[in-house]
Amino acid sequence: MKIRIVMLAAAAATLPGATAAPGPRPAITGISHLAVYASDMAKADQFYTHVLGARRGTDPESARGARYYLSTRQFVEVLPAGARPSPSRLAHVAYTTADARALRTWLARSGVAKAGALQRGAAGELWFATRDPEGNEVQFVQPAAGADTPVPGAISGRIIHVGYAVHDRARQDGFYRQVLGFRPYWFGAFNPDKVDWVSQQVPDGRDWLEYMMIGAGSDVTLDKVDARQLGILNHLSLGVRNMQAAVTTLYREDRLSPRHDGPQMGLDGKWQANLYDPDGTRVELMEFQPASTPCCSPFTADSPTE
Repeated sequence: MKIRIVMLAAAAATLPGATAAPGPRPAITGISHLAVYASDMAKADQFYTHVLGARRGTDPESARGARYYLSTRQFVEVLPAGARPSPSRLAHVAYTTADARALRTWLARSGVAKAGALQRGAAGELWFATRDPEGNEVQFVQPAAGADTPVPGAISGRIIHVGYAVHDRARQDGFYRQVLGFRPYWFGAFNPDKVDWVSQQVPDGRDWLEYMMIGAGSDVTLDKVDARQLGILNHLSLGVRNMQAAVTTLYREDRLSPRHDGPQMGLDGKWQANLYDPDGTRVELMEFQPASTPCCSPFTADSPTE
């Protein structure tokens, strides 16, 4: 433990405005949710309740928004887009923590992030927000007490990763890896001289964040990044035990989204299929375990389980 603390302190000190990490970091255990904007809330509701089978709930952050629960602790938050000038539909990403209050204090004392006010939901969950080096809003949520159980009828009750567009890997690593302690998992690309995807697991669990690299060094050049491409890049992934069974269920129950693709074998060796909400945000179904050897790099940590 002493070695880990020293390493975190040294890493934090390399970031602009950072101070030594203030002791052990409270646990960051997994994915809480992804929040997205929708241009038509009724169409979004049909996708998340019918296609994904999620349970609709009220949103404590926005009276006009909604939460779509896949389990008692994991959900997609949908907010009205209004007249947003940005083509991106990403609102924020959220990770779970064992102690939101202590983590907020820890981050504030580290000097690398400005933490927002601590908030409490009606069910007892606590959360706060900050921003990563590229300006993405990042929340940390301490769930309400109780077991995490899947919603009956949901195509999956388990969000295993989230991904979003990243321009500067080194800057993001300074926050996610060096300060927060996210751990390398896998990286790959369509071409051997590029890096398109960089995955790192949360410090105290197996869920992961996937950098969707754009710009120099990636196959996705900046001129390709329009609203449709951002919908592909900014995504969440639902773990399924068996891809054939999951897609068969969607087909048999007439639940496939109008736009969908797959199943196909991903370059990471895992079966995957893609669904898209009405605004183009991608929801990726992915088997928990690889079925073949991944390209580009080996896995450096165990994959998630149900």
